[in-house]
Amino acid sequence: MLQAQTIDERRVAIALATPEKRKSELGQFMTPSVIATFMASMFNPLGKKNIRLLDAGAGIGSLTAAFAERAAREKAASLQCEAWEIDGRLHAPLQDTLDICASEIRAAGGEFDSTIQVEDFIISFSSLFALEKMTSPTHAILNPPYKKIHSASAHRQALRHYGVETANLYSSFVALALKSLADGGELVAITPRSFCNGTYFRPFRELLLRNAALVQIHLFESRTHAFKGDEVLQENVIFHIVKGQKQGSVILSSSSDATFSNVVTRLVPFSEIVFLTDKEKIFHLVPGLDSIATTTGMKKYNNKLEDIGLGVSTGPVVDFRLRAHLRTASGVGIAPLVYAHHFESGFVSHPKPDAKKPNYIALNDQTSKWMMSTGFYVCVRRLSSKEEKRRIVPAVFDPAKVACQIIGFDNHMNVFHSGKKGLPKDVAKGLAVYLGSTFADQWLRRFSGHTQVNAGDLRAMRYPDLETLNKWGMQVDGNLPAQEQIDEIVGGIDEQN
Repeated sequence: MLQAQTIDERRVAIALATPEKRKSELGQFMTPSVIATFMASMFNPLGKKNIRLLDAGAGIGSLTAAFAERAAREKAASLQCEAWEIDGRLHAPLQDTLDICASEIRAAGGEFDSTIQVEDFIISFSSLFALEKMTSPTHAILNPPYKKIHSASAHRQALRHYGVETANLYSSFVALALKSLADGGELVAITPRSFCNGTYFRPFRELLLRNAALVQIHLFESRTHAFKGDEVLQENVIFHIVKGQKQGSVILSSSSDATFSNVVTRLVPFSEIVFLTDKEKIFHLVPGLDSIATTTGMKKYNNKLEDIGLGVSTGPVVDFRLRAHLRTASGVGIAPLVYAHHFESGFVSHPKPDAKKPNYIALNDQTSKWMMSTGFYVCVRRLSSKEEKRRIVPAVFDPAKVACQIIGFDNHMNVFHSGKKGLPKDVAKGLAVYLGSTFADQWLRRFSGHTQVNAGDLRAMRYPDLETLNKWGMQVDGNLPAQEQIDEIVGGIDEQN
């Protein structure tokens, strides 16, 4: 057995000794051995094969170590490893790990060779591959760095030259590794779940689906446990893809945390992961019965917002840009400014005299274009904390409760409207009922693993028709109903089980 405990102890010591600024610069989150072992287990059988392994962003070699351990156990004929790591502090411990791998493979009767590449992976790897100065790997195992890259950076230019359009290091690493794989080559990676939805990642999703088949996707129920001790607000996923393979059903697995002590697995038709008619190619990932119930309920509530004449936008008022125009009291030429802290029992309660932020904004040439005419709107908070049970937190703006002709909505919320104007009263209240339901929350969780709920996420959901929303809204008198009653009204979950 490889010395996983020793490697883990070394990983923890290095992580503790690395300044947070340095981690941020590199987007560095090193892999615990238990995750590395699980990732290595996802590959197809390795026995008797001549393997060329790519480990990009190798760190101290935890992923390669886990892969080599399995290769040795299954008597792989040979393992040639190419480890890319730009952080010079990690080269010595990485070499120690590769020496352990060599001993393990050779003790099992196989051959082992390794190279540490110290250059920038995106810049150098893409050049080598474009110039055909490298041999295509048969396998890739990745925990790539997580950091945004600027559209004008050298990284983006190198990626575009190679036909990759993406805005984060992690998706860049995966895209390059996939393109470099030999036909039939396999890739297993642990990444944030953010690539599963959103406009920015659509080219990356299209690249994945165009070049490879999804074999398995693993989810963690806990948001932070995969990289415990690091400030990780994203949910992480582990996925296994095979280049050039015909797409079939997908293994969807989950565990409560990164101990993998209670893995639940089921086989899901690919059409439940990526809807065949969806131009955005959003990944819907909910394991177990919740997914079955939500998928069934979706046949009942299957309207896009534009189909029912509604829209949703990010609140237009960016308060720090308009700081000089914010006011603490009402008066002539002053409009209410709504923040998420005005949400109360499913409605907007304004003003909040004790709030830290001003309750009002002056109306003038600088602010008027960001204002909306009064009417019924449904607001949804854009940000939720990782401890909250619900992602979607709605509140109805009722003009009868906030006297005004013009209203400002803060940028940290989303606003449902009809052509940038208010909604019919009962439609607005019915929409808030729907958004507050367990069904709608599960709908969102199918494709969003982040604490942030963007307008694009809400557009990607499906909705009841206007008649149904109106009927539900007529049942709301005063505050929104309690959760149990909302779920009874909406259905779509319990009635399908």
